[in-house]
Amino acid sequence: MHRVGVLALDGVVPFELGIPARIFNAARGSDGNPLYSVATCSLDGGPVRAEGDYDLAVSHDASLLATVDTVVVPPSHRLGPIREEGRLPGPLRQALAAIRPGTRIVAICTGTYVLAAAGLLDGRPATTHWREADRLQRMFTSTRIDPDVLYVDDGDVLTSAGVAAGIDLCLHIVRRDHGSHIANEVARSCVVPPWRDGGQAQYIQRPVPDPSTGSTAATRAWAMQHLAEPLTLSDLAAHANMSVRTFSRRFRDEVGATPGQWLTRQRVDLARHFLETTDWPIDLVAHRAGFGTGASLRQRLHATLGVSPQAYRRTFRPHQAAGLGRWPSLSAER
Repeated sequence: MHRVGVLALDGVVPFELGIPARIFNAARGSDGNPLYSVATCSLDGGPVRAEGDYDLAVSHDASLLATVDTVVVPPSHRLGPIREEGRLPGPLRQALAAIRPGTRIVAICTGTYVLAAAGLLDGRPATTHWREADRLQRMFTSTRIDPDVLYVDDGDVLTSAGVAAGIDLCLHIVRRDHGSHIANEVARSCVVPPWRDGGQAQYIQRPVPDPSTGSTAATRAWAMQHLAEPLTLSDLAAHANMSVRTFSRRFRDEVGATPGQWLTRQRVDLARHFLETTDWPIDLVAHRAGFGTGASLRQRLHATLGVSPQAYRRTFRPHQAAGLGRWPSLSAER
């Protein structure tokens, strides 16, 4: 069983603190047994002052972090010298230094500050809440902060944006560990979407558009029903009854991605669904998902996931239990 340790610091945000336990504890194997065990610790094993007006009792001290397979650092609103100076207090520095090599380390929201201050993000890509992205980048110049994405997976170190993006990241981890079938079951159990479209840009506050100008939502719904067709930007703008320029600007404001990026993402997701649930030939999957040819699908899947359609199918077909728990080899069927 994969062991997860969650580190609660003073000022921890209760919502994000609870995400790992809620998501990982809902993951069950085909035999119904849990796939993860989740434990929460503080630095000294004592109660932790939460963001709200209450304390949280935990059952472990920071020695837990040296025994687990994945460490999760939720956000705190009392990071003090970590956020202000980029400096870890001694007890926290010692706790992180004791983490075993090869342990997966995850930060949710401003937990990214902790990883950056520990030097774990030097030379790596990462993200955090969009309000903190500029500050984090200025403080830790060697880290490549992407303020637009919901999460960043850099192998053994993963970071997410704020609040619900922690759910997206934990579901992604379940998907990476055990495949889409189990991740989708977890999402259904928790009544959340298996994945969300776009990035943080759609949540950044902007002036409210004139209600008379409309939205691109209806066109996105229409496009989802016509993904197999060769949709162009002009087709989408015409359906929305907007000029191409207006449609493109409003689409990016609402979704956080260009129409082309969004269409590709939807088609990749549809192709993944077909690869997981059918025995269709790759060319048919490509046609039904809107890629036209198998070569185009292979190119796009490699660009997005780093694997071929055949390798993805072998790994994520629910009935192929031997493939569960492994990310497809990047060298497989290039």
